[in-house]
Amino acid sequence: MNLILETERLILRPLHLNDADDMFAMDSNPKVHLYLGNSPFTTREESIAYLNNVIQQYKQHGIGRFAMITKKENQFVGWCGLKFITEIENNHSHFYEIGYRLKEEFWGKGYAYEAAKTWYEYAFSNLKVNILYASAHIDNKGSRRILEKIGLQLKNEYLWNTTIPCVWYASK
Repeated sequence: MNLILETERLILRPLHLNDADDMFAMDSNPKVHLYLGNSPFTTREESIAYLNNVIQQYKQHGIGRFAMITKKENQFVGWCGLKFITEIENNHSHFYEIGYRLKEEFWGKGYAYEAAKTWYEYAFSNLKVNILYASAHIDNKGSRRILEKIGLQLKNEYLWNTTIPCVWYASK
C-alpha cells in the first residue's frame, strides 16, 4: 500500500508490523477500550494479529486504517481511516466505515477530527463512495462530536455484537 495522506499536523500512512509496540501501548490502556467493550489487549501478540488483519484489508480492499504520525515529533498518535465492512452491522453490509483510535495522551488535541476530516474528503473525492458510515458507543460524546463535525448525521441506535449500545451515523 503506497498511499500517504497529510494534514496540517499529521502524516497518515499505512500501518505495518513495526507499529506493534505503539499499538499495544494504545490498546492495552483500559481507558482506550472503555467504549469498545472493555477488553484491552493483554499481549503484544494481539497487536500483531490486529496489524496483520489491517494489512490483509489493504490487500483485499485497497483501503484500511492508517497510522497517524505527528509531523513535528514523529510520534505515533493512533490510527484513523476507512474500512470496507463485509459483515452485517446494523442491517448493513459491504460499506465503507470511517473510524479512529488514539493513544490517551493525544485525546482532546484535535488530531482525530483532523485525520477523520481528511479521510471523509478522501472517501468522496478519491474513492467516489456514495455514502459513508460510522458508529460510536452511545455514551462516547467525544467521538460522536467528531463524527458530527466532519459531516455525518445520526441515524439510529443499535446494539453492536448484541451487547454494546451504539449510535449509527451516515453521510448526508
